[in-house]
Amino acid sequence: MLSILIRISLFILFIGLIDWYSFQAFKTLFPSQTWVKIGYWAFSIFIYLFVIYSFLTFERGALSPAFGKMISLLFLSLIPKLIIIAFLFGEDILRFITGGYYSLAENREGDFLPDRRKFISQAALAIAAIPFLGILHGVLIGKYRYRVMKHTLEFDDLPEEFDGFTLTQISDIHSGSFDNKKKLEYGIELINEQNSDVILFTGDLVNNQASEMEPWIETFKKLKAPMGKYSILGNHDYGDYMTWPSREAKGQNMNRLFQVHEELGFKLLRNESLPIKRGNASIDLIGVENWGKGFAQYGDLAKAASSLKEKSFKILMSHDPSHFDEQVKNFSQFIHLTLSGHTHGMQFGIEIPGWVKWSPASLRYPKWAGLYEELGRYLHVNRGFGFLAFPGRVGIWPEITVLELRRKKVNPKF
Repeated sequence: MLSILIRISLFILFIGLIDWYSFQAFKTLFPSQTWVKIGYWAFSIFIYLFVIYSFLTFERGALSPAFGKMISLLFLSLIPKLIIIAFLFGEDILRFITGGYYSLAENREGDFLPDRRKFISQAALAIAAIPFLGILHGVLIGKYRYRVMKHTLEFDDLPEEFDGFTLTQISDIHSGSFDNKKKLEYGIELINEQNSDVILFTGDLVNNQASEMEPWIETFKKLKAPMGKYSILGNHDYGDYMTWPSREAKGQNMNRLFQVHEELGFKLLRNESLPIKRGNASIDLIGVENWGKGFAQYGDLAKAASSLKEKSFKILMSHDPSHFDEQVKNFSQFIHLTLSGHTHGMQFGIEIPGWVKWSPASLRYPKWAGLYEELGRYLHVNRGFGFLAFPGRVGIWPEITVLELRRKKVNPKF
């Protein structure tokens, strides 16, 4: 209890300093408007009381929509204020230097520091409004702003029968975070509109508990693919991030999750492989359990591929993209295409095709979103269908990936 009180006290001190400092910009711009000052402090106090209440009642692993609201309110309040502080701090350094210079050079009496300039406060508030509006858009609209990303990949050794084969990849559903059935159903319809031969889901069906998927089973059962739907587990699917009353309870949750995959019509691959047949040819689909650098490593690629022929065409589903660099690209058998998710693109970033592609996720994962090619092997990292913790997406939209496989045409020799 004492440690909790200490943490709360430090939190209050920290946010109090942030609020007091950023308040200087409002005080400079609105010196006589009392209602602005009251509104500023009322907004801040309401948010922090809500955050403290949520913190005291929070259960480990309960990443529910209510928890998401707490995170979004905290972001809405703190991030713009931190930007304001950056402006004011820079101005204060200049004020200190200027005040010191004139005091020494002219023996000036009176206030040591020059007054704050309204222009700096105006600029600070204007720039701070950008992330504020961006976060607001991300929470209200961005988290369901599905977009379809299409890529065509060519291979020398793709069986002719699979020339034009299409697959739709979705990843990181995180069903425990959903809060709008109508918008979710739109996403499901968009997946079906792609008319792909197969649908491949690359892990994290839930945040922590199989029960999170119960309200959405009928919705996701509507997914259709003529050649099958296949899935793997992600790091959140094991229930490792919450405290269970017993080992048996955790095991029961895991068994229920397996049943949910079956009810959804997905064939769950757990360190195993199977052939996908088309005409007289086939390609091998491999699915491993989660294997991530710094995360749980339940995946066993050698076991999953042990029965496969050396020269067969292989597609691997592996939740965490770090698996590609650590094991897959140098694996003894050539794996043509690996499909991953996990990063969500941190649900925040800037992407302007051909110009900018950045997210904080890039600081942790060199391959964090989109298509990569190395040593003749392809990796695609899906940005995620759902969202986790922060109930929004800013600049990194939920993704439905469509990959078309083509057999590379041989140029005739003359």
